[in-house]
Formats: sequence, structure tokens, C-alpha cells
Amino acid sequence: MAIKGQNGKLVTYPIEKTKSTNSYYASLFSCESNNPQIQSTESGKPFTISINIVRKRLSAIGRKKSVGPDGIPGKILKLGGETKIPYLARLLYITMNNNAIPGDWKKTIVVLIYKGGDRSVVENIDSSA
Repeated sequence: MAIKGQNGKLVTYPIEKTKSTNSYYASLFSCESNNPQIQSTESGKPFTISINIVRKRLSAIGRKKSVGPDGIPGKILKLGGETKIPYLARLLYITMNNNAIPGDWKKTIVVLIYKGGDRSVVENIDSSA
């Protein structure tokens, strides 16, 4: 199945379809947006990570969701409850401020699902990670 690339032309090669889809989703989830819960106040200053946002993100993880490339199930992340949250926040603080983000954190498995409409239009494709 072909999809329309950024230039509006139909793309049929798998690598080009992947690039087009990746470009579209990268524009949606750009790091350029300001996230008040995880941010550096000034250039050269350390990132700060809110324990409340860690709590919120952890609670949003489904216990029965498929595992990602790291192989850690959601139910394992939720074990330990409230006592684990400060440790996760510290882990995030250390990785963000030391440029030591594990390679697995940068990977995901994405399944494309058509929402309806013209199947060749990238905007009509939803993703599930």
C-alpha cells in the first residue's frame, strides 16, 4: 500500500514509507515543545524532574500493555508503588543530566493503525507503541 510523502507524491518503497511516517510523527512529538515538568531553566543548568509527573506517568502505564524494547512489563514498573517514585525520578535526573540515556529508551515498536478516510494520507494513520 502506498502513502503520500511530505511532497504529496505517493510513496511505495518500505524505507521511504517509514521515513515519511517517522517524519510526520516526529513533527507531532517534537522535543521543541516546552514541558514544564521536565525542563532546564537555563542553558547549562541541570534538568529538574517533578516527582508528581513521574507519579502521573507511572499511573498511566497499563498493567497489561505489551512490553517495549527494554522488556520491562508495566506491572513490574508499578511494583513498589509510591516508594519507587523518588528512585525513578532520581534515575531520570541522573540520565538526563549526564547524557547517559540507555539505548533501549530511545527505541520503540510502533504499529500503524488506519483511523479511516484515505489510507494513503499519513494523518489518517494512528500509531500504537
